[in-house]
Amino acid sequence: MSSEVTVTPPAPPIALGSLIGHEELGLRLLAGPPEADIHWVHTSEMADPYPYLLGGELLLTAGVQLTDPERYVARVVAAGAAALGFGVTPVYDTVPGALVEACARYGLPLLEVPPRTPFTAVARAVWRLMARARHHELRRVTEAQQSLATAAARPDPVPAVLHALASRLSGHAGLYAPDGSEYAAAGRPVEPEARAALGHLVRVLNPDGGARPASATDTAGGCHLAAYALGGSRNLTLGLAAGSRAPGDHTIAGVAVVLLSLLTAPHQGADEAARSAALVRLLLGEPSAEVAPLLGGAPWTVVHARGDGPPPELGTPLVEVRDDGTVRALLPAGRDVAPHPGWTLGASAPAGPGDLAAADLQAARALRRALAAHTGLARHRPGGFGSLVDPDEAAAHARELLRPLTEPLTETLRAWLSLHGNWDRTATALGVHRNTVRQRVSRCGSLLGADLDDAEVRMELWFALRWS
Repeated sequence: MSSEVTVTPPAPPIALGSLIGHEELGLRLLAGPPEADIHWVHTSEMADPYPYLLGGELLLTAGVQLTDPERYVARVVAAGAAALGFGVTPVYDTVPGALVEACARYGLPLLEVPPRTPFTAVARAVWRLMARARHHELRRVTEAQQSLATAAARPDPVPAVLHALASRLSGHAGLYAPDGSEYAAAGRPVEPEARAALGHLVRVLNPDGGARPASATDTAGGCHLAAYALGGSRNLTLGLAAGSRAPGDHTIAGVAVVLLSLLTAPHQGADEAARSAALVRLLLGEPSAEVAPLLGGAPWTVVHARGDGPPPELGTPLVEVRDDGTVRALLPAGRDVAPHPGWTLGASAPAGPGDLAAADLQAARALRRALAAHTGLARHRPGGFGSLVDPDEAAAHARELLRPLTEPLTETLRAWLSLHGNWDRTATALGVHRNTVRQRVSRCGSLLGADLDDAEVRMELWFALRWS
C-alpha cells in the first residue's frame, strides 16, 4: 500500500513525444527512451544542478560547465529529471559524444536543441501543451460530475452511479461490505490478484478498533487501486480499479463518494430526501432560487478558486469548473475552508439559500483580494468600503504615496484633512500659527504633486493616512 509523497504537481504532465512532434522546434532525440512525462521546464548551467531540481523536469543546458558528462548525467537522474535538452552553440557545435553515451547508459532521454531554437521557445511549447492538458482534465472532471449527478437522479441510482463512475475511469467500481464482500459492482472485471488487494484495502478502511481512515491506495496486477469510506452507519466502502490514474480521478471519486453516501444512507426521511434531490438539481445546474425551498434555511458558503491542476478538494460535490478555469463551489457553512496548494481561494460569508447570489459576489471579491495580496485564501469581510480593501495592499500603497512627506508634514496634513481644511482649527489643534499650517499644507501639495483643492485627491490622501 503506497504512502509515498510526490513532489510533482497535480497538473497533468505532457508526453515527451508530443514535444518532439513540434516540427518548428526541431528537437531531435539522441539517446534514451522516447517515453517520458514532462511536468515542467528548468534551465541551468550549474556544474551540478541536483540541488535545484524537484523531479519531472525537462532540464535545458548549453553545457557551459560540463566537465564530467558521466557524473553530470548520474546527478540529473538521481534528482528525478524526466529528460535533458542540450543546446548546441555557442559552447559546443555538436552534442558531446560522452554525454550521449552516458544518457544511453542511464536511460535518460537526451534531446538536441538546434541553434535556431532558443530555450524560451521550448519552455513556451511545454507550457502551452500543459495548459491544453490542464483544460482537458478540468473539462473531463466537470463532465464526469454532471454524468454522476444525472445517474444519481435515476430510479436505480446506486448501480447507475457505479456504472457512470466505472465508465468515466475506464475501470471497475464496486461497493463493499466491511468484511470485503462485494455489495454491488459495475465496469470491467478485476483480475484475482487485484481483487484480493482491493479486498485488503477495504479491510484497512474498516479496522476492528480506532478511527476509520478516509481512503487508501495500492497497485496490484497492473491496476491502480483505491478505496474510499462512505458516510453512514453501514460502513460501506467504494472500491476502484483502473489501468491508469489521472490527476482528476480523485476529484471524480470524491463526488461519487458523496452521492453514494447519500443514496445508501438507511431510513432516509422526507426532509433528507428533499435535500438530496436539491443537491442533485444544483449539480445539474438549476438556478439556486428554484432549489432554495428544498434546502430549507441551512446556511451555505460559496467558494471561488483559481489555480493549476484539478479543482481543490473542498469536501463537496457542488463544484463548477468554468471555461476560464475558475472553480466555483457550494458547501455547508460549517465546513472549514482551508488554503489548497497551487490554488487561490475566496470564500463568502455564510448565506441562506435565498442569498446565494449575493454570496457568489462576495466570494468573487474575496478571490480578487487574495490574488492581489498573493495569499492562498481570503474571506469576505463585512463592513463599509474599507472592508473591500486588503489591509496589507492598502498599507503598501499608502507608504508609497506618502513617501515624500516628513513627519511634521504628515501630522499637519492629517489634522487639516480631519478638520475639513479649516486653517484656524488646525493651527489650534497643532499649537502652531495658521500661516505655518498654510505653508506646510502647500508644501505637502508640492511634494505630492497633487491639487489639495480637489475632493478626490483629499479623499485618497485621507484613506492613505488611515492605512499608513
